[in-house]
Amino acid sequence: MSKKKKIALLGATGSIGVNALHCVNNAPEEFDVVALSTHKRVDLLLQQTRQYQPKFVAVTGRPLSDSERLEFKNLGATVFSGQGGIVQLAETAEYDLLVNAVVGAAGFLPTLSAIDRRADIALANKETLVIGGQVVMQKIKSAGVKLLPIDSEHSAIFQCLIGENYDDIEKILLTASGGPFRNTPIEDFKNITVEQALNHPNWNMGKKITIDSATMMNKGLEVIEAHWLFGVDIDKIEVVIHPQSIIHSMVAFHDGSIKAQLGMPDMRVPIQLAMTFPQRRPSDFPRVDWNTLKELTFDKPDLQKFHCLALAFAAMRAGGTAPAVMNAANEIAVARFLDQQISFVHIAQFIEKAIEAHEYCASPDVQTLLAADHWARQFTAALK
Repeated sequence: MSKKKKIALLGATGSIGVNALHCVNNAPEEFDVVALSTHKRVDLLLQQTRQYQPKFVAVTGRPLSDSERLEFKNLGATVFSGQGGIVQLAETAEYDLLVNAVVGAAGFLPTLSAIDRRADIALANKETLVIGGQVVMQKIKSAGVKLLPIDSEHSAIFQCLIGENYDDIEKILLTASGGPFRNTPIEDFKNITVEQALNHPNWNMGKKITIDSATMMNKGLEVIEAHWLFGVDIDKIEVVIHPQSIIHSMVAFHDGSIKAQLGMPDMRVPIQLAMTFPQRRPSDFPRVDWNTLKELTFDKPDLQKFHCLALAFAAMRAGGTAPAVMNAANEIAVARFLDQQISFVHIAQFIEKAIEAHEYCASPDVQTLLAADHWARQFTAALK
């Protein structure tokens, strides 16, 4: 019998984390869950700890009560807490694969820790590469570990490129649903409510990523992630609106061929592939019904309406600290929108102000990137 793959799962209580554990349940003989983390959903983490019996857990978003600490201890789990908890977990636990499903910049440092531990990474935390793509990819190369994408778009590109020569790529075609406001006139954007922005037509995701989809910043982050993952120039990446979300992305080659990966919009498919690669395990996930699927349509994104996408392309072209500042400003602006402190249109405006105001560094190290992130958060939080 082959040895079980030891899994450390960051963001275990979010939508990606819960789906990753569903994949573990599909093949319990293949996986051993050794570490789990949550931001604030301690009750769910306790349930998961009872079921999977990890040796380590981390809670980053709120203090634990004495009774909660005691319960984790009685379950045999060592607890790390506070903002640095997931870094401590990544540095301490023994694992073969880190599944990073944390939302936001918090996922950056534990990814670096896992690479230092020579563990493979299954990455759903796109901010890791947005903030420090050059640093991360250099470390991946020198450590000789795998970086396996979980985002459906990057998983699609990854699958299209299996067996291909990357030098033959003419263009990466990154598909986007267009979100809930694809057909909303730009003059109505100032009246968009939080409830409307959280109503995504195709995907069930956490609040932050759902707002990012509504502004199309999520696609901007994915453009930057694709640049680093596949070593493709930013001008060879094109965003294509595809409302049905059946084609998850495509690769065009310089002989005129285009390869696409298709499937139902179900995150368990790319999650499972990242966790079991290079094997493909059978699943009971929904299949495309070709008898009822009547059309696949495509369009260009409106960069005036979705200015966040234009900002992401510009930040990547600038490079250096610009993407880190953009990402941090976006996180704060989205949080302020969710708290109803600012309007929907302020999100892009505040990000642009932060990018314009920051002191640019062309070749940042990790500390410089973290300092740029910290500055952008303070700057954006203070904007009126």
